[in-house]
Amino acid sequence: MSKTLGALPKSMSSITRAFRPVATRGLAPKISGHTSEPFNSRSISTSFWHTLRTKASSTPARRFNATTSHQPPAPEPPAEDKGKQSTAYLGTTKRLPEFSLANKVIVVTGGARGIGLIQAEALLEAGATVYALDKEPEPSADFDVVQKRARKELGGRLHYRQLDVRDDQELPRVFREIGDEHGRLDGLVAGAAYQQEISALDYQAKEATQMFAVNITGVLMTAQAAAKQMIRFGHGGSIVMIGSMSGTVANRELISAAYNASKAGVLQLGRNLAMEWAEHNIRVNTLSPGYTRTTMVTELFKTHPEREGFWGSQNMMNRLSRPEEYRGAAVFLLSDASSFMTGSDLRIDGGHCAW
Repeated sequence: MSKTLGALPKSMSSITRAFRPVATRGLAPKISGHTSEPFNSRSISTSFWHTLRTKASSTPARRFNATTSHQPPAPEPPAEDKGKQSTAYLGTTKRLPEFSLANKVIVVTGGARGIGLIQAEALLEAGATVYALDKEPEPSADFDVVQKRARKELGGRLHYRQLDVRDDQELPRVFREIGDEHGRLDGLVAGAAYQQEISALDYQAKEATQMFAVNITGVLMTAQAAAKQMIRFGHGGSIVMIGSMSGTVANRELISAAYNASKAGVLQLGRNLAMEWAEHNIRVNTLSPGYTRTTMVTELFKTHPEREGFWGSQNMMNRLSRPEEYRGAAVFLLSDASSFMTGSDLRIDGGHCAW
């Protein structure tokens, strides 16, 4: 055995010698007419256990030295979290308090209509004060309905600000104004984006630049403006950037290379911002919807009726999603229910990308 193992440390050699008779008595097969005895732990002398304990206790434990690691140091947890096991929700009379957004101030870009407005209403129901930012001079009629409901039924406030996310001068000013008004900013849904169907062979540089200016640069600048206010007030916060399943796959028979590339960029942007801003207690995640029956998509089906059945058939649920199916996801990502989630993509696509 010594030839096979080479030179063993002294602590190992004593253990090896102690085990040799055990292997011979208890494990050896019948050889030359001798029958091996059954293994009996009592046959090991007490001196062996004493030797094993002595050697183990005298050998210093190998410790991990963080200074030798190439990984960046993790951000320090809040002082009140160190060495404690949270029991905040044990025995409480509240119902799912971690989903509450009471007293939170949240901005939703692209919030004048569609999924953005529907998510804004969900945030209002959870207790938040919501600012919808959109490039439209006036919000939709549906916005007025939600705004009245917020005031009369929910006891909250839904505000509207006209803003183009490409305006890098006005964008930070509006966010600072909101922060000054409330003394805080807790959340952001960065949903402003648009889609184009143009063959990659026909795309003009101007069109591609415009697409990326809204869907990538606009998202980055919006997140930056929100993060600066969160850092300014020192409360941390949660940022949700709206991606798409199209950032993960190429959509069959849907010619939109630039759009899909922009959404893939949003997913990667989310991971990197999460890494940079974790030290400020700012979480950054992306939410990727699948094909959704919005008002605009319904209008599209009038021109391309074949797409309605085809798009739905490409996922496991065999249907299109509804805008309201993204309400709960927005509340989850912006609330304490997702307090240990950052740098992730929450894809809700009916299993489209899982085929």
